[in-house]
Amino acid sequence: MDSRMWPCPPCGEVTEFVQPPCLDGHTDDGGECPEWACVHCGAAVVMGELSVVADVVRARIAA
Repeated sequence: MDSRMWPCPPCGEVTEFVQPPCLDGHTDDGGECPEWACVHCGAAVVMGELSVVADVVRARIAA
């Protein structure tokens, strides 16, 4: 599982974020899933191109 260090607002410090398995198909064509989660508190962030982020938001609203 890939991980990166980013500031986490709920934790108030730089923490490790991991990329859980993608359930939305972003990685099917070899791309990177825009969803990341803090390993300490579970806060989720979405990173990436605006079009990818918009697709994630639309998918979440439709679900």
